[in-house]
Parts: sequence; C-alpha cells; structure tokens
Amino acid sequence: MSLVLIVAFVALMVAVVPVAHALVIASGIALLWEANLPLLLVVQQMFQQTQSFPMLALPFFILAGTLIMEGRLGQELLKFSGELMQRVRGGALSTTVVGSVVFGGVSGSAVANASALGSVLIPWQKRQGYPAGLCAANNATSAVIDILIPPSIPMILYAVVSGVSIGDLFMAGVVPGILMALGFIGVCWWNARRLNLSTEAPPLDMRKVACLAFLAIPALLLPVLILVALRFGFATPTEIAVMAVLYALAASLFLYRDMSWRRFHKAMIDAGIATGIVMMVIMGSAAASWILTYDQVPQRFAEWVSTTLREPWLVLLAMNVIMLAIGGPLDLAPAILLLAPIFVPLAQQIGLDPLQLGLMMVLNLGIGLYTPPVGTTLFISTTIAGSTMSETTKALWPYFFVAIALLLAITYIPALTVRF
Repeated sequence: MSLVLIVAFVALMVAVVPVAHALVIASGIALLWEANLPLLLVVQQMFQQTQSFPMLALPFFILAGTLIMEGRLGQELLKFSGELMQRVRGGALSTTVVGSVVFGGVSGSAVANASALGSVLIPWQKRQGYPAGLCAANNATSAVIDILIPPSIPMILYAVVSGVSIGDLFMAGVVPGILMALGFIGVCWWNARRLNLSTEAPPLDMRKVACLAFLAIPALLLPVLILVALRFGFATPTEIAVMAVLYALAASLFLYRDMSWRRFHKAMIDAGIATGIVMMVIMGSAAASWILTYDQVPQRFAEWVSTTLREPWLVLLAMNVIMLAIGGPLDLAPAILLLAPIFVPLAQQIGLDPLQLGLMMVLNLGIGLYTPPVGTTLFISTTIAGSTMSETTKALWPYFFVAIALLLAITYIPALTVRF
C-alpha cells in the first residue's frame, strides 16, 4: 500500500498537481488499492490532525508577521538595520541578511521574508552596482535564516509531528541562526571585495541611529519577549502567538498609528490564505503518514538503515543526503510532515536527540527552498531581481557552501543544539 502511495504521489507531482491535493489523492488511491480499509480513513486522519492546541500557534504567528512586515513597524526595523550595515563593505547585501535575522523574530516564514525584503532591498542593491543575479541569490538564501530564528513555522510543524517541545526547538534555533547570518555576512563582504565595490555612505550619525533604534525597539523586543516567555514558562507557544498578534496591533494602533481597517482587513485575508495553504498540506500529509505508519515503514526503514550502515556517523550522513535530495523537488512543509515520522524512530535507534534532528531537518529542507527545480525563495528572488535562473544559481554557490558547513556542524556537534 505504501508503494502505491509513493508511486501515485510522484505521478501527481510530475503532473503538476498541488502538493496538498496530491497527498490526499494519493492516499485515497492507496486505500482503494488495499480494499480492506475504508476510504473514510483519509477524511478522519485529515480532520484529526487539525485537532491540536499547539497547531493554533501557526495562524497567529502568521498574522503577527503579516501585521508587522506590512506596516511602519517593519519599515522602521528595515531602516535601522540598513543604517547600521550600509557602512560595512558589502553592507547593501548584508542588510538583507540582518533584515532576515530581525524579521525572523516576527515572521517565521522564509517565503514571506523573501517577498517582503526582496521587493524593497533588491532594487536598492542593484542601484549600488551589485549584479542582479547576486542580489537574487543573497535574498533567496538569507530568507532561510528566518526559519531558524524563533518563531519558526517549520519548527512548529516538526514539533507537532515528533512531540518535541516547541519552546526547546525555538531556543535551540537561535545559535545556528546567528552562525548562518555571520557566515552570509562574510560572503557579502567577499562578493563586494571581488567586485571592487566600496561603501559611499556618509559618516555614522549617532543621533539618527538612536532615533531609528527607538522606533525599531518594539519590533526588536518581540523575539526577545517570545524567548523569555518560553524559557521561563510564562505561557504556551499558542498563547504567545496570540499575544504577539495583540502586541503588533497595539504597536500599530498606539505607537506608529498606521493601522487602518483596510490594512487590517488585508492582513487578515493574507494570513487566512497562508494558513489555509499550510493547513491543507498538514491535513494531506496526515493521511499519507498514517498509511506509512500502518505499513510500519518508519520501523522497517530504521531497522534497514541501522543494519546496513552500522556507524552512527554514516547514518547521519545518509539522513542528510536523503533530506537534501527530497528538499529540492518537495516543498518545506510537506517534506517535514512526511520525513519526521520516518526519521524520528531512526534517530531514537542511533541515540540522536530528536531536538538535534529537528534542527538538522529544518535547515536541510530549508536549503531546498533555494535549490532547483522547485526552490520557492529562489524563484521569488529571481523574479524580483529580473535576473535569469542561470545568473542566480551561479551566484548561489558561496552561500550554499556556508549552509552545508553549518548543517554538518549541527549534525556532528550536539552542543550547537543544546537545550537552554
């Protein structure tokens, strides 16, 4: 039955059927092939997956990110990071990296980050003399930092499937996220030096920086407040997500005073559409995961890998290769929901902390967001920059090597994903 599921799913993906629909249809075909199981199981599993209190954090974090990124709160945050970074060599590119770090604390979505930052920063970077392909590659890769810095939507998905604490995952993602940002800033500096581009910004005006910092403080404080609340158990992740929405509304209404019914309505619609897309994928993957579990695919896979690859480091390497291969053609959310039930039993068998596996999976599949043939952030950034796919892919390699180096470090250095 699992083989029928996989064949049907691959065939539907080749036919360019949306992932969520492909998962549901393939699950139905697999159950019809079995004949002994009722088709109603697909609907039951789809519905059951949505009945989770932690899952409620998804729409609220998406809404909070939408409210912040489309208002003055997000604009002031971008102005502040740009003012600090534009005096550094390659600072125009590095502004995207730093912007991804700070926006990661309010958005949690790499795709939303790539769209929001790219539309503002890529035209400015091109005017500074940077090639369009490099601007697109920088934006596509930097957006992935967003899913490592809490709150992170992929981390929530992994936590719901694996049973790992959302708070622990959020805390563990901070150090890898900062390390990736530092590595990408180094790539930006190297590219600026290679292209012989130097900064022409005026001297730093501390008064202006202080003013911009004051206006950006509400956005900068949000990820800090989220981490503190999680670390000391003041609230659950779902409750924190609701408070993040109230925080964004209060800042827009009383501090920046840029909230209008039209903007609020648009934010609600955008967040609703984004939530619907994610939830449909979650529901479809629930039915597919049930079929794989029914056939004991995770347990059989774990046994086969552990007997074939006897050394734990080889098992870890194989897991990374599989995730890199799947992360290219398959989008982040369905890949996590399909792979986590298979890899968690394998991780337990070789003594790998599920928290460490979660960081490996999020970063690994995040690399797939800018890897052809699908590459969501890759296509978004290339379209905004007006470059060709060849130009963007060529400029992508230094960032790719930094991400792979960080992935290997997370895989083989457990201290980088320590529980705080």
